[in-house]
Amino acid sequence: MKTRHIILLLLGIIALSACDDMFEPADENKRSESAMVEESSYAHGLLMYGYARLPYLTTTQTDVATDDAVPNVTTNNSYWEMAANGTWRSDNNPVSVWDACKDGIQYVNLFLTKVELVKWAPSAASKQQMFVDRLKGEAYGLRALFYYYLLQAHGGYADDGVLYGVPLLTKPEDGSSNFNQPRATFADCVKQCFADCDSAMFYLPADYMDLASTDDIPAKYRAMGAQVSGYNLVFGDKSRNLLSGKVAEAVKAQVALLAASPAFRDQSGVTSAEAATLCANVLKRIGGMEGFDPTGNLNWYSSAYKNVLEGTAPIPEILWRADRAKNTSQETENFPPSLYGSGRVNPTQNLVDAFPMRNGRPITDPNSGYNPNDPYANRDPRLADDIIFNGMTYKRAEIATGSYGGEVVDHLNNTTGYSTRSGYYLKKLLRDDVSISPGSTLEQYHLYPRIRYTELFLAFAEAANDAWGPKADPTGIGFTAYDVIKAIRERAGLATNEIGNPLPEGDVYLEECAANQAQMTELIRNERRIELCFENKRFWDLRRWMLPLNETARGMRVDSDDNGNLSYHIIDVDQRQYDNSYQCYGPIPKGEILKWSNLKQNKGWQ
Repeated sequence: MKTRHIILLLLGIIALSACDDMFEPADENKRSESAMVEESSYAHGLLMYGYARLPYLTTTQTDVATDDAVPNVTTNNSYWEMAANGTWRSDNNPVSVWDACKDGIQYVNLFLTKVELVKWAPSAASKQQMFVDRLKGEAYGLRALFYYYLLQAHGGYADDGVLYGVPLLTKPEDGSSNFNQPRATFADCVKQCFADCDSAMFYLPADYMDLASTDDIPAKYRAMGAQVSGYNLVFGDKSRNLLSGKVAEAVKAQVALLAASPAFRDQSGVTSAEAATLCANVLKRIGGMEGFDPTGNLNWYSSAYKNVLEGTAPIPEILWRADRAKNTSQETENFPPSLYGSGRVNPTQNLVDAFPMRNGRPITDPNSGYNPNDPYANRDPRLADDIIFNGMTYKRAEIATGSYGGEVVDHLNNTTGYSTRSGYYLKKLLRDDVSISPGSTLEQYHLYPRIRYTELFLAFAEAANDAWGPKADPTGIGFTAYDVIKAIRERAGLATNEIGNPLPEGDVYLEECAANQAQMTELIRNERRIELCFENKRFWDLRRWMLPLNETARGMRVDSDDNGNLSYHIIDVDQRQYDNSYQCYGPIPKGEILKWSNLKQNKGWQ
């Protein structure tokens, strides 16, 4: 796609608009690269193009390509087709980020060659330097993010046994560039990500916030005569959703966790101990476990926290997010049909079974108290927070997903495209104070997290347990993998009785796992699965852990006899057609392989 990059570059530089004569454009439309120096908004547009290509998803999409969910409409759903029909190929890759991220890298590379030349605030040297520093830091952070997503989606082993990343480009390409670049090693790509994150952290404040006193301004800018008003203009509250130093630090931790994962660790150059330390660095900024948000599993989307969602103050659970939006889109897609939704994302029985009992034990544990004839009783409270199951009351209505009671619109497979295929509906991410009923639409605000602290706590727990074990803290971080998982499970309400009081014996299952590193690994992975479900994480987690990808997606059929006694029957919904031998790594786009002889394809892909 190198030609496409050049075209996009030219479009960004030329920026053609309407003119008086088709063949003799007006003088103001004859744009050149040099115009960026005088016109800061023109130059800033390059950086904004980079932000626009960040591959963050704001709705549940990739989960239907995993064992966590299925869609109720299978036509034109490329994520489902790649999983259930085996259509994932190097020339048909719905999870590819190659074009978007390569475009983003081109934009930020070009921006970095211009940022110091542009007149951002020519009348004040201090403001000029602050703008240069902030914008340069943002660009470095964005480039690290693009390479992180490229590594996640396209890094892998080639036939020569080398773990490769992608071509490393730190200069903008133009018509004279050599586009036939080989893939750098995965380890070298990680080093570049780390370097870019470090550069971003050097130029950016940890957080954007208004200062009240000149004494609080960094000495570098104070020596240049910076005033509070100027500092706040550049680094204040109004910049809050831009990439900050803390975001760059978190991206570095995410890169490290990916690199230290089983799929990449042999040749990535990053150990689990390094990954744990980098995760801990971010968490220490909020006081470690003291900063763990006791409502962080719900307060960024649940209507119970309406004031939080509609306020402007930062939410303790969210490190970085996109702008909030007031709409009904998630609910229109995923409310059950009886609530006028389309019920698109259907959680699987596989995921439901991952939620333990309220006492903390998995349902497969003979001491758990699980009753297959009453499968939703005494379960982890997160199950009812995230998933609608048969008989649940939601928005003051009982949702019946069983096969009894006549033609009920929410029933299993009642109407293709407008009922559940698994016996479950999505609840997480939806606001129950949204209305989409005919003639009574009510929109509400939704937040779109890019990085949540819970994700970083779980990343630390995973890496720390792998490096040192459940309770060890050999470097004096101040908290352990055990501490994190204990806090997450306590927040969820595990190891409590039906009225929420702690069990006298405590979380016995957690203590059992804490005595066995391998068992703790399984528990941490399961907690991550539950806490981050429907947030587009599972697809990538399965691959970096090198776990089986072809687990059959299952559901639940609920029947009733003449006396109203319910019976529960697990059913197969979708067979998964992944090839475990190589599809933990995604492909390089086939078109790129055909064009450029120096690009090596990942093993197993054509």
